[in-house]
Amino acid sequence: MKRIVFALAATFSVAAPVLADQALATSKNCMACHAIDKKLVGPAFKDVAAKYASDKSAVDKLAAKIIKGGSGVWGPIPMPANAQVNEAESKKLATWILATK
Repeated sequence: MKRIVFALAATFSVAAPVLADQALATSKNCMACHAIDKKLVGPAFKDVAAKYASDKSAVDKLAAKIIKGGSGVWGPIPMPANAQVNEAESKKLATWILATK
């Protein structure tokens, strides 16, 4: 019985932050153009994570791009700036995106 309780507690302690970060992405309208595992208007988050997997400065680069927007990296459609996202939220989102591998 103790093993089952421990396993459930471990599962929820890992899953809760992931769900919270996905909720943040949804609330900031990221999911309007992106999905976790397929390309929509923008690239899939898994593809972004794969591209930046070996880049130690990826969190900072992606966090800046989330706020300021960007173009030319994933095709002709630019990513608009997201002024409604603050720096702490952008770093949280970037960290979550990089963990979607």
